Amino acid sequence: MAYGEAVAIEAADVRKTYRGKAALDGFDLTVAAGTVCALLGPNGAGKTTAVRVLTTLLRPDSGRVRVAGCDALADPRSVRHRIGLVGQDASVDEVLTGRQNLVLFGRLSHLTTAAARRRADELVERFDLAEVADRSVAGYSGGTRRRLDLATSLVLAPPVLFLDEPTTGLDPRARLDVWASIESLVDAGTTVLLTTQHLEEADRLADRIAILDGGRVVAEGTPDELKARVGPDRVETVVRKPTLDEVFLHLTGHRPAARTS
Repeated sequence: MAYGEAVAIEAADVRKTYRGKAALDGFDLTVAAGTVCALLGPNGAGKTTAVRVLTTLLRPDSGRVRVAGCDALADPRSVRHRIGLVGQDASVDEVLTGRQNLVLFGRLSHLTTAAARRRADELVERFDLAEVADRSVAGYSGGTRRRLDLATSLVLAPPVLFLDEPTTGLDPRARLDVWASIESLVDAGTTVLLTTQHLEEADRLADRIAILDGGRVVAEGTPDELKARVGPDRVETVVRKPTLDEVFLHLTGHRPAARTS
């Protein structure tokens, strides 16, 4: 597929080897602007390496990568100015309040003090943090801290956001809150690429799902397309559409990681 304005993320034949072992072995991915793409795969499939390459934290051995209209290999600085990244571990300072964290991220992003404070106020409202914004982050619940993480990644309103297992370790209520925050971002036009171990998360949030195995995409499509590809179960007279768990097992030979609550 040719690069185009409607494409937010594109990787073509990306390869990366560690100590003689291929972490990415012909990784291809295209994500349309304003959509959510979920990367699924067993441990060691290459998800983390793929995200690190796409966010310019790691240079591939070969291949092409474009993110937010920029060549990630030739101009990584421009890519970094156009993306947000939320990792598995919280990146906020627990001693500071939520509002102070947002102002700090704004200043680190070269906003003036006044502009950083205005942006912090906007994000506090957008992520429903007003009740806790002036409390130390150390007292935040897991879900609230995750929403603050999302807010800090959006200080500069990047068009593309990468989320690495954004709800791992959260209880079901907190997970729903984070899902709602992600959905509101996409409604506002943000492109989201997320890795997840929760297949119901991908089923709810993703417009398209890419399943990785052995460093390459082995299947891609909408949740319904992937379910249809496997076909219905045949047990006596019961016919039903397979779950994403069953699609994952069928395509990779691995069961998805156990869920935590």
